[in-house]
Amino acid sequence: MAKVIYSAGIDSVSGALSKPGKNPQHSCNKMLLGTHRTAATTNPNCNRLFLRKKVERSTLVTTNEVRQRSRFGAVSAAVAARSKDLSKMSADQMAFAAQKDQPNGKKTMLSFLWKLELEAYDAEHNV
Repeated sequence: MAKVIYSAGIDSVSGALSKPGKNPQHSCNKMLLGTHRTAATTNPNCNRLFLRKKVERSTLVTTNEVRQRSRFGAVSAAVAARSKDLSKMSADQMAFAAQKDQPNGKKTMLSFLWKLELEAYDAEHNV
């Protein structure tokens, strides 16, 4: 098995190192993906590189996927707007602090706002 020794200042590489893009002139045909993990095993340096071919979707987008995409877009926009709305900010911060240490409480403000906006979207659209 090959062993990779990185240059000074680079401990590990993780994530997509190259991706196939939509423009064929400026992209490669394969994705180079690097993974790094530290686990309690016999080998503490677990770095792996994977090559993945570009995949084209073979099926049409279903109505459920379209619904989920529109739901995600609407809730994402609502969360962005709510996070900048000064009239709701202090009330949201107090509500977040009150629920944060509960057993099923959200641990970050962003996840708390997503929960609120998802509930509002689902109630409005009878989901």
